[in-house]
Amino acid sequence: MRWTQRAAADGRPLLPDAGALRVALVIPAQGPAGIFGPACELCAGLAAEEVNAAGGVLGRELHLVPVDGGGPPGRVADEVAALVGSGLVEGVTGWHISSVRQAVAPRIAGRVPYVYTALYEGGERTEGIYLTSETPDSQLLPAVRLLAAELRVRRWFLVGNDYVWPRRTSRAAHRYIRSAGGRVCGEEYVPLGNRDFGRVLRRIETSDADAVLMLLVGSDAVRFNRAFAARGLHQRTLRLSTLMDENMLMASGARATQGLYSTAGFFASLATADTLDFHGRYTARYGLTAPAPGSLGESCYEGVLLLAALIARAGSPAVAAIERAADQVSYEGARGLLRLTGRHVRQRIYLAQADGLDFSVAADLDAWSGERA
Repeated sequence: MRWTQRAAADGRPLLPDAGALRVALVIPAQGPAGIFGPACELCAGLAAEEVNAAGGVLGRELHLVPVDGGGPPGRVADEVAALVGSGLVEGVTGWHISSVRQAVAPRIAGRVPYVYTALYEGGERTEGIYLTSETPDSQLLPAVRLLAAELRVRRWFLVGNDYVWPRRTSRAAHRYIRSAGGRVCGEEYVPLGNRDFGRVLRRIETSDADAVLMLLVGSDAVRFNRAFAARGLHQRTLRLSTLMDENMLMASGARATQGLYSTAGFFASLATADTLDFHGRYTARYGLTAPAPGSLGESCYEGVLLLAALIARAGSPAVAAIERAADQVSYEGARGLLRLTGRHVRQRIYLAQADGLDFSVAADLDAWSGERA
């Protein structure tokens, strides 16, 4: 990772000056989530450049301090806490898995604002933590309802990595599936970095499932997609993922994405004024060969914008001041005009179907929502 906000005339990055507002950008450079780490970095960098071009935050230039969020949670928390404790950063943002968030949060709670951009299992209420992305009540519940009504999906098999986000999302999925008239006919959890899905696929094959809910991260999901298609299961069993972007489709390969659906608040193929404008700026800045800015990377763009808006509205990076002003904060990004309510951003969620190496948006899930976590 690198400094992305300012460059000297020869293109070399500059270190931040003493008056800069420094923010830790915690994104994965390794592990299963490392597959979309580059998109996270570029999207966050674009947001910081745009904030600075508009005058910065309270007259201060915003600089991102990269932290590898793909390492062991305790090690990541140690690094972030050291940056906060030494005064080297005045805020934290980025995409990282929930076990990293749970390790970081108690170490910095109340000391600096922390904008968490990953979709997650819901329920985070810690003071000073603000959340931009999807939760199961707004993302998974309406997708289950739509698939039950439109495609008559009733029997589900759940497969996820073995940590907090998949486990807690699966609990919610059991409720959602029952409420839609279906049932869970099997579930399996594998370690992060799993490479052998043979046992899981055999269980899916004998379960007679209509659909598989995938709660797998990054390269683990890619390997699952390839193995699933190689076994021919894509011809009879639908897959739904709540964590799947265009970079993961590319890595899976077009032959492994048939019958694959995803649900998120952003897809690269969304043709709204906001998304088209964002893509134009992203491409102008990084070129046509840059990593696809899918929902996971783009969330880091949202995170920087929200953190800047929180500090600007409060007139200070102090958490107490931000807490008093948080529910008055709104900002406009690639997902449109968004507002913060109860420390969470609420947004439109879409269901998309994989079309080779891209997603085709099939439905706005607003009409299918209802229950809130």
